[in-house]
Formats: sequence, structure tokens, C-alpha cells
Amino acid sequence: MSQAMQKNDDLVMIRDITFISKAENLLPTIHQTIIKAQNIITLVNDPKAVHGWSAKVISPATVYFNQSFQTGESYIIDFGQHGVGYLSFLCDAVGSPPDAPAHIKFTFAETLSELAEPFGQYQGWLSKSWLQEHDEYIDVLPAQITLSRRYCFRYLKIEIVSLSPKYNLTFKDIEFKTVSSAPKYCIECQTQDPQLAKIDQVSVHTLRNCMQEVFEDGPKRDRRLWLGDLRLQALVNNVTFKQHDLVRRCLYLFASHRREDGMVSANIFVKPQIIADDTFLFDYSLFYIDVLYDYFMATSDHNTVKELWPIALQQIDIALKRCDEYGLVIDSDDWWSFIDWHEKLNKQGASQGVLIYCLDKAIKLSQTFQPEISSNLQQKLDFVKHAADQLWDDKSGFYISGAQRQVSYATQIWMILADVGDRNHQQKLMNKLLLTPPDIGMNTPYLRHHYILALLKVGMKKQAIDEIKAYWGKMVEYGADTFWELFDPNDLNYSPYGNKIINSYCHAWSCTPAWFIRQYSL
Repeated sequence: MSQAMQKNDDLVMIRDITFISKAENLLPTIHQTIIKAQNIITLVNDPKAVHGWSAKVISPATVYFNQSFQTGESYIIDFGQHGVGYLSFLCDAVGSPPDAPAHIKFTFAETLSELAEPFGQYQGWLSKSWLQEHDEYIDVLPAQITLSRRYCFRYLKIEIVSLSPKYNLTFKDIEFKTVSSAPKYCIECQTQDPQLAKIDQVSVHTLRNCMQEVFEDGPKRDRRLWLGDLRLQALVNNVTFKQHDLVRRCLYLFASHRREDGMVSANIFVKPQIIADDTFLFDYSLFYIDVLYDYFMATSDHNTVKELWPIALQQIDIALKRCDEYGLVIDSDDWWSFIDWHEKLNKQGASQGVLIYCLDKAIKLSQTFQPEISSNLQQKLDFVKHAADQLWDDKSGFYISGAQRQVSYATQIWMILADVGDRNHQQKLMNKLLLTPPDIGMNTPYLRHHYILALLKVGMKKQAIDEIKAYWGKMVEYGADTFWELFDPNDLNYSPYGNKIINSYCHAWSCTPAWFIRQYSL
């Protein structure tokens, strides 16, 4: 199964005006906070730092507000924290009357490497337009400017590209108006462990910055609602901000624009109008059931869940059509399942686990909303769960996936989460995974979340805490004040997109340590 982009030109979609209206009525309030420039920094080539760059403070930012700059000069501002929002500044001419426009270039960066590596050299397969830069031409000075595009950054490089030789440029004030639909108040974390408390703080900041008009996956990229990310964000929201109406809005959005057969899209655009992307993923569509189930557990909102239950049930019917006569998910080149960013990962085994896991959640929902079909759903669950036994390999002591009988972390994790085998079997499997890790590992915090969940499921609380500290704690050690989309401790430059500067360094699926720490009282 390919990891490349889907493009489906001939899709027939269902558009539900009622659900669109309900989603629009749940549009959240956007809260604003002003962040002032903190320090002027310079980049230092540092082999011990993440991506090989560290920052050296030159002066407080206020010192530079008393200086003027000429063509060719530049400087870098550190705002002290990661934010999402709008840049504004006041600039003026110094010297003769300005007889030509001022041309200023802004480069916005979540990490120092985005400033150190020229965007012109980018060769990744995602669009270069995601790289954050802006050219401003100012005809009349002085000028109070607010850039119209929303940016996501901590660091800002300002380059004076061109002025007339008759004048210099000065910046009187620069501020960053951050935006989020998360309220200022957040439920206090109760952990007594200082390292976990810091990890929780970064997790909450990550979620806050991703909470906009929807739960965005990443405020730099892709700036839209993805189902896999929503599922994890909603969990963290339950124990932090409790903005359940935002989850409800997102559930309606996915229901509002579906494929002709009822399958929900993997992601949704909300501007200029609500439209589902033409990307459909086996696992993500099933997770609609899980998000709906968790929403019901958190809110007891019977009316909303009853209304959306038929759409959730459709995802099961569609997924079961992917199974063979024995109940096993069919593996081929014509289907899509995410599971993790890993070009060598075969998705069959893990997808079987996702199907079992979500079918179990569907049964729980059916017992409240359609009890007459619970027995039939249970039979289907037993069928696909029994089919998973075909993937067990006695010789290796692992579950395998695909024709090449691949052994991966992902397959073992999802078999445990799907509750395949008894508890003793699952504990033995996890112990073997710890002792003899497969070559096909974990590349994202997304799959790492499910690994932590599997550890906790089999009672390995200490190992789960150790893993959270070793993985997310390492990002904190590297200076992260929001958690990254991708992090391989053994390859800090890892990117499935061809270049690390296109990676998102504030990403929704990475914020779940806060849920673990609070939900499990770590």
C-alpha cells in the first residue's frame, strides 16, 4: 500500500446541509493573546543541538527598536514561546524622506533549522508553499502593518531586502497576536513528578495551539481537521479544556460531507466552504466510531450520538467489505490505511487490530442506540477476532502482516489494543516486544501513543512512564515547547516528506502525554 497522495477526480459525495448547519452553529470563540518580542538571537552551528543549530542571545529585543537598518541587514527575533497568530509592526523611515518603497522579507520558523537552511534548496515532495515566508512592500512610511496571513512560529527573521540609499528603516514595535479556541483556564495537572509535569505543560501548549475553528492537525501544516488527530486531541481535551462542543462540531463536519457509500473522509476543509478531502483511509474512517464513543462517555450527549450513530455504523459495514471469507483484512495495492509514517510498514495486521478495536466500540454504542443489532455485531466481532489468529506465527512469537509475513511494532501494538488473546498472552507478547524489538519500528508520536496505551493495558505502568520520559522527555530536552509531528531519537532529521524543514513542530497527535499523565494518575 502506497504512502503517496490520493487523488480521486470522479468521486460522488453526499452533502448533508443539516449537519453543516449544526457544525456552523458550534463555531467556537477565538481568544487572543499578545506576545512581545523577547530577544535578538544569532544562530550557532552546534553538533550537540537538535538539527545541529542552537541560539545565542545578542540582546533584548527592545534594544533593536532604537536602531535603524539599511539594505542587506537582517536580524532574528525569539518570541520566547511557540504561537499561532498574526504579526503586526510599526516601522518608519530615518534620514531623508523615503523616495522608494521598503521591501522587507519575513521568515517564520518553529525551529532554528528553518532559518538556517535556505527555503530555495528545499526538495521535498510536499509543496514548498507550506514554508513560511512573506515579502512586504511598503509605499508610505511610517506604517502600521498587520500581516493578513496566520503564521505559526517562535522565531522570526527580518531581512531588509531593499531601500533607497537616502533612508534607513526602524521598527518601533513588533508584536505577535496569538489565537486559539482553547480558554485560558486549563484543569491543573496533579502529577508530583517534575519531569512529567513539564511534559504535561508542553502537551497542553501543543493542544492549545492546534485548537482553532476546528481541532487542526498542525497550525503550520496541514492547518485542517484530520480524523486520526481529532481522536487523540479529544482525549486530551477531556482532561484539560473540556471544550466538548468543539469535538461535537468536528463530528458533525465529518458527517456532513461523505463519500457516496457513506465513508467519512480522512480530513475536512472548512474554508471557503466545508468540503471533505478526497483522501480516504481504512483506519481513520473506523476511528469515527471511537471518537463518537469517547464523546458519549465524556458528555452523555444522547441526542447528538443518536443522530450520528447511523454514520458510525456505516464505517463498520464498509470496513467489513475489505475482509476475505475468513474475516481477514485483504492486503493489496489498491487500499489505504495510515497506522504510522513508515515506508516499509505493511498495514494489514495493524488494520485488522483497528477493525476489531472499533467494532468493539460499535457494540458498546449499539447497546444504547440500537440494541437489536448488538448480537449481530458481536458475531461479526468474534469472526474478525478469530481471523486474527491466522496472523500468529509460532516460530517468531509475533503476529505477522502481509504476504512477506512482516513483523512490526504496529501489528503487535494493535493486536494487544484489540484484545486478541487473553491477558497472559498479551503480557508475554509485550515482554517479547520489549526484549526483541522488530526492525520495523515506530516513526511518529502517533504510533508511540498506541504503544504507551498497550503498555498500560497489560499493566506495565512503570515501562509506560519510562517510555513517555524517554521519548517526549527527549523532545523537551532538545528545547521543544510544543511537541513535534515526527521524532526518531536515532535520526533527528527524519522526515517522510523528504526534508525536515517541512515537518510540523506543533502537531496534534503528539499531545497525548497530558492524557496519560492525568487519566492514569502518573
